[in-house]
Amino acid sequence: MRTFSLLKGQPVFETESGRRIGEICDLYISKDGIVEGLLVKSGVFFKQTCFLDIQKVVSFGRDGVMVEDESALEKLKEGSEYTLAHSLEGMMMLSKSGNTLGLLKDVYFMEEMGTIIGCEISDGFFSDIIEGKQVIQIGKPLMIGKDAIIVDVNQT
Repeated sequence: MRTFSLLKGQPVFETESGRRIGEICDLYISKDGIVEGLLVKSGVFFKQTCFLDIQKVVSFGRDGVMVEDESALEKLKEGSEYTLAHSLEGMMMLSKSGNTLGLLKDVYFMEEMGTIIGCEISDGFFSDIIEGKQVIQIGKPLMIGKDAIIVDVNQT
C-alpha cells in the first residue's frame, strides 16, 4: 500500500541499465477511481510528461519505481476520461448516504492493482491540529464527480 504523497517525486529507473528515466509527478485515475497509471516527467532539458501504465511497473520500491526499459513510457493520452490525483486534493468527499466526510488530502492505493483503498481527509487546519487527519477505508471504487467525490465508506 502506498500514498500518492509518498510516491510523488520518486525517480523511475530502468532495470536493464540502471538509468534514471524520469520522476513521478502524478497519478492517472479513471472516473471510477482506479489508478490506471503514473505520470512521469522525463527528459533533461525539455521536460516532457509521459504516461506509465501501472501494469508495466516491475516494482515499487521505497526509493524508486522500476520499469524494464524506457519504452514503458508512452505519449500522454489527450482528451481522455481520466483525472489527475493533484486535481483531487481539496475536493469535497461525500458518503453514498449524503454525509460530508471532509476534504481529500491524500489517497492510499495498492500499487500492483491500482485500487484506491483509502483516503486521508481533513476538516480544516485547526481541526487537523486538534483531532488529526482522518483516514477512511473505501469498500467499493469511488466515483469522481465534477463537484465531489462519492464513496462507500468504512470509517476508521
